[in-house]
Amino acid sequence: MQRTLVIMVKEPRPGRVKTRLGRDIGMVGAAWWFRHQTRSLIRRLRDPRWQIVLAVSPDREGLTSRIWPADLPRAPQGRGDLGDRMGRMLREMPTGPVCLIGADIPGVTRGHIARAFRALGRNQMVFGPAPDGGYWLVGAQRIGALPHSLFQNVRWSTEHALADTLASIPGCRVEMLDQLRDVDTVADLQA
Repeated sequence: MQRTLVIMVKEPRPGRVKTRLGRDIGMVGAAWWFRHQTRSLIRRLRDPRWQIVLAVSPDREGLTSRIWPADLPRAPQGRGDLGDRMGRMLREMPTGPVCLIGADIPGVTRGHIARAFRALGRNQMVFGPAPDGGYWLVGAQRIGALPHSLFQNVRWSTEHALADTLASIPGCRVEMLDQLRDVDTVADLQA
């Protein structure tokens, strides 16, 4: 059964990516950081144990972008809020364990991803919590259908995102991974 790692990426254009970070260091600096962070993350997480798929935004521009490695499959994120886009990516991937991460997690390693896939052997879903109340990874078994309520009524970009997501999947067997920090602000970058 194929293991799939989906990495959510945006075309690194000033004012279109990492805008909260951009308010601290400038939009050009934030786009530069994201571009290099994304390349480094993809290089670091390549592994024969799973297939990397890039979930790209904006859809059309991302599908043809030369920023990311040409050999990796790409899927358009599509419309909607973060929950709509993540839910679509989880549901559209091949049957088998699927993990989804953002591209703004400097501390993630192949070991973290391997642990997430192992956890999906025992659980329906897995989450990698972040110190800000959100999460850096969501994973699902993808053997059967995902809960229809997944990602409903989640207050995104708040300290309630993980708790709200867990509340949207009552009765699911869930495992938590190591806490890692994503980069949204200059304080996150310094940490």
